[in-house]
Amino acid sequence: MTGLTNAQCEPCKAGTKPLDASEQHALLAQLNGWQIASVDGIPRLEKRYTFKNFRDALSFTQAVGELAEREDHHPALLTEWGKVTVSWWTHAIGGLHRNDFVMAARTDAQFTDLP
Repeated sequence: MTGLTNAQCEPCKAGTKPLDASEQHALLAQLNGWQIASVDGIPRLEKRYTFKNFRDALSFTQAVGELAEREDHHPALLTEWGKVTVSWWTHAIGGLHRNDFVMAARTDAQFTDLP
């Protein structure tokens, strides 16, 4: 578990700027297996989790959805047989915010806590 797992998400205020590349890479170094991918020119944190069946993948998707609702910060989730791809970015600023890295760490914790 990283310090990011226990960090608090902060509301994005008007005028908040996305993290620059050096800030992104410093936070990325605290995560395991996450990558920064660009989709339509917008950086996102992405990671694929694997499961033994669709039911387990769906349970994980539900757990991440509940986490997202608690924090009011929502990822893109692609659920397929045996895998779930999670993408975090901050829509309001069109890029990555520290909250995305916090939520990525918490997503890893959800995966670790699965039965």
